[in-house]
Amino acid sequence: MYADCHIHMVLDGVDWKKAIGRHREGPDRDWIRARLESYRRAGFTYLRDGGDRWGVGAMARSLAPEYGILYRTPLAPLCARGHYGAFIGESYGSLSEFSALVAEQKARGADFVKIMISGLMDFDRFGLLTEEGLDGKTIRALVDIAHQAGMSVMAHANGSTVVTAAAEAGVDSVEHGAYLDREALEAMAENKVVWVPTLSTVGNLRGKGRFREIAVEAILQSATENVRSFASMGGLIAPGTDAGAWAVPHGGMTEYALLEQALGDDSAPILERGIQAIRERF
Repeated sequence: MYADCHIHMVLDGVDWKKAIGRHREGPDRDWIRARLESYRRAGFTYLRDGGDRWGVGAMARSLAPEYGILYRTPLAPLCARGHYGAFIGESYGSLSEFSALVAEQKARGADFVKIMISGLMDFDRFGLLTEEGLDGKTIRALVDIAHQAGMSVMAHANGSTVVTAAAEAGVDSVEHGAYLDREALEAMAENKVVWVPTLSTVGNLRGKGRFREIAVEAILQSATENVRSFASMGGLIAPGTDAGAWAVPHGGMTEYALLEQALGDDSAPILERGIQAIRERF
């Protein structure tokens, strides 16, 4: 049986604005059921959502047991006002506002907290992010607030400085993790952080003509080499497609294929360790 440890049920892999519009007046139950059925047919029994503010993940969680799926969601991801994430999550302007949102999400039944602490990769230019991300002191404060509330923390994080800070702050999982140096990989390994590298968000762009192929290949190669290095350190790695992102359909097996290419014959036991860690924490 399979796990996808990073999906966005609210998105469709084609047009994020239209996808969100589908649910603005309330989650589209039939659409959600169709996606859950695709996961069931593919053999998935565990899904971890990255969150949305329209209740799509929450509805999916309520329906998932009918499909033999254990489903976890943070409800809405939380992002600093003026930074990446507002298109899908809830924004806060201060640590006190963040703390209030954490308490509210917990009261509403969130399974964990998701924080957005960096920008995205620029898929046309290798090595560049859309923004550098939050400072280490703020990242530690966010993680501490969530942990003190009894919640695990999933962090959207790219770049060595941000990921190192998140790992040293005790974050439970790092999502994406583009452009990591050895210090960041070692920090994650030493602090038992689960890395969900979402290679599909890059690998699935190949041949699509939307972004510069040379940049896409370089980004994928960099991520693949880091996955291999992290595994050699004994790091925890879990599969997550980021399903719903552009060119990443729900119920796909691309992440397993890409991670197998990176990890070779040892991929199955490595991923099983990572999945087990995710299930225990989230």
